[in-house]
Amino acid sequence: MSPPAPDIRHPPWAILAVAALTCAGGALLLLGALIDRGLQFGFDRAILLWVRGGVAHGVPPGPTWFTQSIVDVTALGGPTVLVLVAALAAGLLIVQRHWLTLALVLGGTISGSIVVTLVKALVGRTRPTVTDHLVAAYNASFPSGHAANSACVYLTLALLLLQITEHRAVRRYVLGAAVLLVTAIGCSRVYLGVHWPSDVLAGWTFGGLWAVAWWALGAALRLRIARGKTAA
Repeated sequence: MSPPAPDIRHPPWAILAVAALTCAGGALLLLGALIDRGLQFGFDRAILLWVRGGVAHGVPPGPTWFTQSIVDVTALGGPTVLVLVAALAAGLLIVQRHWLTLALVLGGTISGSIVVTLVKALVGRTRPTVTDHLVAAYNASFPSGHAANSACVYLTLALLLLQITEHRAVRRYVLGAAVLLVTAIGCSRVYLGVHWPSDVLAGWTFGGLWAVAWWALGAALRLRIARGKTAA
């Protein structure tokens, strides 16, 4: 008779998912409420001027190709590209029949975008005028939609793909690429003068916690499914 299987302890994934979701939404709402009441950060103005070489108005210093490259990078966090990326990823998951991962990806990215849109409408922070805007920006400033939504999409995709990818090198590459992409998109918004740095930091914080929450939810569901198969 074979010995009983060891009692393997797992983190409380469901609790971690709820905690991360709560922290993501709570932090965004709290900071938004404080900003709505007039809270200002001293570093916002200083960073905006620093990244533009102290140029408040006119063309920023440096070659034209660099500015155009920043514009191209920021487009990677725009709604059109993010929808395309999510749709293409969903198509791949459908072809490979990863139904749980598909549901988690769609749930995480769509719900995150809805929260960001609602908070933007509630806070209504005006765009910075410290430096000229190098691209058009129409809606409210807080939080940065590009920073938050790119984190929700790219980081959620990366973390959930880690759960169905066996090769460690591939997992490291996917996560590293997602972090690099989200960082570049957020920084581009400050360089282009369309967001306060605090908008971007809030977006990163929300999007990162949101992605972790859906990753933890995925781990909880996979563990439950595995236990169900073992019991059967």
